[in-house]
Amino acid sequence: MGSTGPSTTQEVYYLPLNDAGHPDVPGGYIYLPAPTDPEYIVRFAIEGTSSICREGSLWVNIPMKGENFNRHAFHEFKLHPDFNQTLHVDVPIYFAGAFAFYTTYTPLPDFSSAGAAPPKPTKTETFYIDVEPRLTVNGAVLPIDALSIFSVISKLMGEYPKDWERHLRGIGQREYNMVHFTPLMQRGSSNSPYSMYDQLTFDPACFPNGENDVATMISSMEKNHGLLGLTDVVWNHTANNSKWLEAHPEAGYNIETAPWLEAALELDNALLQYGTDLAKYGLPTELKSADDLQRIMDGMKPYCLDLVNIWEYYVVKVSRDAQAAVDAWTSGLTKGDKQVEGASNWSTTQIVEFLRANALIGGDEFAGRFHRSVDPNVAAALLTSVFGHSDSNLRPIALDTVTAWLNVLNVPYYHEYDADVAIIKQQVQDRVRYLRLDDDGPKLGPINKEHAFIESYFTRLPLNETTRKHSPKALFLVNNGWVWAADAMRDNAGSSSRSYLRRQVIVWGDCVKLRYGKSPEDNPYLWDFMTRYTLLMAKYFAGFRIDNCHSTPLHVAEYLLDQARNVRPDLAVFAELFTGDEKMDYVFVKRLGLSALIREAMQAWSTQEVSRLVHMHSGRPIGSFEIDTISSSKNTKPSAATTGINVSLAAVNGSLAETTEVVHNIRESPVHALFMDCTHDNEVPAQKRDARDTLPNAALVNMCACATGSVMGYDEVYPKLINLVSEPRLYQSSFSDHEVKIGAGRGGIGRIKKLLNQIHTFMGRHGYDETFIHHEGEYITVHRMHPKRRKGYFTVAHTAFPGYGEGHGTLTPVQLGGTKAKLIGSWKLDVDVSMSAKRAVSDDPSFLRGLPSSVSHLSSVGLENKADEAVITMPSHFPPGSIAIFETWIPAAEHSEGLDQYVTNGATQAFAECSLIDLNFILYRSEPEERDASGGRDGVYAIPGHGSLVYAGLQGWWSCLRDVVRYNKLGHPICNHLREGTWAMDYIVGRLERMSKRKEYTSLSKPAAWLRSRFDAIRKIPTFLRPRYFALVVQAAYDAAWARGMELLCDDVQYGQGFVQSLAMVSVQMTGYMPSASLIPSESVPSMAAGLPHFTSSWARCWGRDIFISLRGLYLATGRYSDAHSHIMAFASVLKHGMIPNLLSDGKLPRYNSRDSIWFFMQCIQDYTKMVPNGLEILQEKVARRFLPYDDTYFEFDDPRAYSKESTIEEIIQETLQRHATGLSFREANAGPKLDMQMKDEGFNIEIHVDWKSGIIFGGNQSNCGTWMDKMGESDRAGSRGVPGTPRDGAPVEITGLLASTLTWVAELHERGQYQFEGVTTEDGNTITFKAWASRLQDNFERCYYVPQDSSQDRFYDVNSAIVNRRGIYKDLYRSGKEYEDYQLRPNFPIAMTVAPQLFTPEKALGALEMADKYLRGPTGMATLDPSDLNYRPYYINSEDSTDFSTSKGRNYHQGPEWIWPTGFFLRALLKFDLMRKSTKAERTEAFQQITQRLEGCKVAIRESPWAGLAELTQKNGEVCGDSNPTQCWSAGCLMDLFYDAREFGRE
Repeated sequence: MGSTGPSTTQEVYYLPLNDAGHPDVPGGYIYLPAPTDPEYIVRFAIEGTSSICREGSLWVNIPMKGENFNRHAFHEFKLHPDFNQTLHVDVPIYFAGAFAFYTTYTPLPDFSSAGAAPPKPTKTETFYIDVEPRLTVNGAVLPIDALSIFSVISKLMGEYPKDWERHLRGIGQREYNMVHFTPLMQRGSSNSPYSMYDQLTFDPACFPNGENDVATMISSMEKNHGLLGLTDVVWNHTANNSKWLEAHPEAGYNIETAPWLEAALELDNALLQYGTDLAKYGLPTELKSADDLQRIMDGMKPYCLDLVNIWEYYVVKVSRDAQAAVDAWTSGLTKGDKQVEGASNWSTTQIVEFLRANALIGGDEFAGRFHRSVDPNVAAALLTSVFGHSDSNLRPIALDTVTAWLNVLNVPYYHEYDADVAIIKQQVQDRVRYLRLDDDGPKLGPINKEHAFIESYFTRLPLNETTRKHSPKALFLVNNGWVWAADAMRDNAGSSSRSYLRRQVIVWGDCVKLRYGKSPEDNPYLWDFMTRYTLLMAKYFAGFRIDNCHSTPLHVAEYLLDQARNVRPDLAVFAELFTGDEKMDYVFVKRLGLSALIREAMQAWSTQEVSRLVHMHSGRPIGSFEIDTISSSKNTKPSAATTGINVSLAAVNGSLAETTEVVHNIRESPVHALFMDCTHDNEVPAQKRDARDTLPNAALVNMCACATGSVMGYDEVYPKLINLVSEPRLYQSSFSDHEVKIGAGRGGIGRIKKLLNQIHTFMGRHGYDETFIHHEGEYITVHRMHPKRRKGYFTVAHTAFPGYGEGHGTLTPVQLGGTKAKLIGSWKLDVDVSMSAKRAVSDDPSFLRGLPSSVSHLSSVGLENKADEAVITMPSHFPPGSIAIFETWIPAAEHSEGLDQYVTNGATQAFAECSLIDLNFILYRSEPEERDASGGRDGVYAIPGHGSLVYAGLQGWWSCLRDVVRYNKLGHPICNHLREGTWAMDYIVGRLERMSKRKEYTSLSKPAAWLRSRFDAIRKIPTFLRPRYFALVVQAAYDAAWARGMELLCDDVQYGQGFVQSLAMVSVQMTGYMPSASLIPSESVPSMAAGLPHFTSSWARCWGRDIFISLRGLYLATGRYSDAHSHIMAFASVLKHGMIPNLLSDGKLPRYNSRDSIWFFMQCIQDYTKMVPNGLEILQEKVARRFLPYDDTYFEFDDPRAYSKESTIEEIIQETLQRHATGLSFREANAGPKLDMQMKDEGFNIEIHVDWKSGIIFGGNQSNCGTWMDKMGESDRAGSRGVPGTPRDGAPVEITGLLASTLTWVAELHERGQYQFEGVTTEDGNTITFKAWASRLQDNFERCYYVPQDSSQDRFYDVNSAIVNRRGIYKDLYRSGKEYEDYQLRPNFPIAMTVAPQLFTPEKALGALEMADKYLRGPTGMATLDPSDLNYRPYYINSEDSTDFSTSKGRNYHQGPEWIWPTGFFLRALLKFDLMRKSTKAERTEAFQQITQRLEGCKVAIRESPWAGLAELTQKNGEVCGDSNPTQCWSAGCLMDLFYDAREFGRE
């Protein structure tokens, strides 16, 4: 192997996909940073046998290096299933843009023992990844959030290049870094920049040399002034006099291309004519009042609407269609005769609805007059049914009949027309009122040619040589406009919309709406023309502002942006988007890759609203949690399932380069904003507020953590909004003519704006993305800082809204804890808003000028830097329109390494010597465990307002912090608690330091020292930052402890999927030292807890059954062989009666009352010998015996006889089998109420014997419960005390299976010479070999346990047909005390299937498993009883003390509640038997995927559980059971067994 090469760092953005192929990202919006050098990667993470892996592929259109982006060119990544791994697909990011991905796969068929038809392949929806563009100015990177954009109305800039250069220099001097130009192209007749005459020609009035001038200007802007160019792109419309429209009217919506608009055109013509004829009808032509308007509206119906008969576009033409129907009847031309049989008995309503459903043509369309019609042949069939075949004498009657039908048919269409007319009238009335009467409207005056009654919705192309080549219908083009609250995805001029007919469009009469169709093939000229326009813009401009984006067809914008990005990959794209729906905004943002949406500060109507907007655009709160980076060294074994472009180890010059990955979780991202203090569409502060608000409004906007912007005239304090259509004057600005220096001065706020822009760009460039906003009266304070360096800027702004004069009150002194501050400056703005000043400005005939204004220094702002805080005090004279700006820093955060790095570095080394037992203490320990370990002194930590943590260790803290960190819940009680004091830190360190003094835990000293040093560092920082740094330390420690756990577990865990790792860590959770509970009485030995927090200490900790159900999964499958060994040896030492105890009690007071524990124990010994290297050696290991071999005498643990004898494990096995072979009959030692106060006397008697005819072991009685379903009745009120809920006497199916497994194993060992005993002696003195005993079981098992699907087969089985409830299953019991209990469907038979599959016929086994899957399987657990059983009671409440015999005191513990551990055995059996019938790789993959699909509930449960484990049980359908242990050893262990089996099957 080569030497280790240089270390490299790989940035990774982690993108998990769920089982449905959807991105598992908060909010669903995937926004990634600009491309980097070297490139970062997106890592798609997919569970190895997720549903989408079945014949699955991930398709991604992210271009590879050297490729151009093609939206339709997707790279395919085959998803190769792997049950034990998470698949990784690594895709490098080289370009910015909006990229798409989806998956294709064949859905998993429903599980069926008989086989199922394969589903058809399918495709997920398409998802999007937006990558920020990488802008640079003169080689320096300029993030989107660092942009300071300046808008200009291009036609007002003056003469090029003289005036343009002057203004651009002034803009650059003010430290703006991008200029937004309204469209620079040749304008149409209205002179509006947004109504372009020719999209391919730059305005010759501005640029005499056309494109050459633009190229020169853009180059000079960047080189000389540090400015990038941004321009509007207008794709939705063109000027109504665009010459190219005359040659290509198909580019618009006309009556040829959009025949559904014919009615709208007729109405438009009629309304215009009505306005012209008002005087003729004696109606007012100048509106003075609402009465005048009402008179005009009253005349609209008779003099306008009635003249055009718009109703004809809605209805069927009765005379035409009735005659056609009769003619068809006469000719015998009928259709659908069978459908109308019996129509002579139908009502008119039935006939009409039949016609509407079966005969109506054009019903959903809206085209020409009487476009709706009825199929005459269908109507003729009805006539035939009613009248018989044609009879000339009946023609008149038939005609009348059909006429009547069609009149009824038309009724809803007339209603439809009436409803539309009501809308038309209301829309016209509202529009005329706004245009003529409303105070906020233009008050157009008299109705005449210049100002028509209503705006026309259509442009009428002139008749000339070009247009005469077209149909007259092609010459009427719909004008563009917008509709209130319209669906942004709906074309308002399309066939599904009547907005133009209903007069709902607020129209722009100078713009023709462009008609693209669905693709370039629908309108080749238009697509080509607008593509050339777009490429021209992309050639010169670094950014686009999409005008009217919400009305631009989304597929058109996608196509044109794709073309632009092929020219300029790092194109910034902004949009005005007014969909009125945040979800719809996301659709546009994701699909178009919008860099930001334009938002406007001047929309705010109060200081409070300004504060809300600033808060919305200010990034994360100060002290936000760091969620996105996890560092991991990738010089270890890579996942075999990893598919991708990048690998973790790369050969570099013959050596191995170690790559350290920095893995970022993709954060929840809002839609990014371009927040403008004012736009060219907004009224300015002098109009909407107080002119003095110009300064504080600008300061607040520039403190936001997003792109910001302003408009020419704002800094100069223009008195009002510029009319970009009609304004003839040119810009004037003192900042364009003089050097701009920061400070006070006259002529506007440009000098201060320079400072504000400098600060904004600096913060944006360097990642100052945490902000705190405070609103108090008319004051707003904003503190923005760097999340790691903790340097920042603090601004106080006194807003100026009308009515406050010099008032507004004062601001409470600001205390910045742990912070130092330096005043940069404070200023106020004064503006002369007198009428004379306004008149002087507005009367200037040539230039646009600002109001007289001055910015003055304020010198009395108070700042005191104390030892532990900075205090800022506003002076008494800090009037509206004032600001103060401070620089801040936090001395305690100025660590030499950087505080973030210091508090997280070194954790791996600190935990490197910890054992798994150390990690049990470090990570876990429930309340009883912590009390036990500390002699009752310490418990888990309690957080005021939240409650107690579930663990004393780091898992307890991280379970609380996990969602707090992920969702940045800074108001959570734990955050408040951390701000109030350092008790949490003291607790964490204190418990580790105290425990490290014990000999068992000396390795805890290093983690304790590391935590103390890190917590000491953060004790000094301001309290508002404490939650963040506390979380960083806890997460670093938690991750390091977890990683150490992975190192100590086997490779299959270390490199397995996250779910496997979580299951494996339950072994750490459950195993530790416990003073009150050891495996042996003489010394403290780590032991396994059955469940937390109820089974943790003393006698309740170690349960023989629970341990040996769990041991294979938690110890053997994880590589914890020594822990498995110690538990096997400990329980072997206490063998008595041929049984192990159910309750160990250190071996001091073992209780022998479970018949099944010994068989799970035997199975574990077998598993140990097969799974552990040299595992068979355990058979010859000796163990000291707590009781004498083959002797039922009981004595205390300190009796001299105790531990005086030894046996090998082989002898333990033989004694077990021999004792059962001869039969067991004993009474529990110390029987009586002191041992078990619930049990009846006869319940203490244990009887076990073998029926040698079948080889099956029987035992128990109706007064005890010797299997895992061991709930004893406890209620005196219900009369259930001493009556087991589930006695399960007789032969439980799982014991029979476990017995068969053991017999088969020892028989095989004997044959190989590895087990000295050949068999056992029966109670009759006969000898039987293990092979013969196993064979006897094999021969009788299905006869005794199977209930056939077909009752006619009952004679071949031991079945009482009369009491069978469900067929095709295996009995739960054989020959129990209550015969009906034998036939109950319970989840125990899969245990037998798993350990002894040879007992089962595969087809029958699959059928029974299918039944269990259908009737027992819940979201996480298996119902313990068939829901169809009369005893089914699925809700366990142990505290219930009712008179209900079935449920009182929780007697129904195993009568329906869903237990998790049987799920593991069920899935193991399902996988085993399903694979038996699978031969191909695809079929075997399907078997694994069936299992994966059934694990989803458990995966969610362990991921979301604060206990980081799987519960003991749930109620019906997975509902939480409050009396359950929230984490149980066997629940996790049995699923670990499943993954071990899957690995073994995968090797076959």
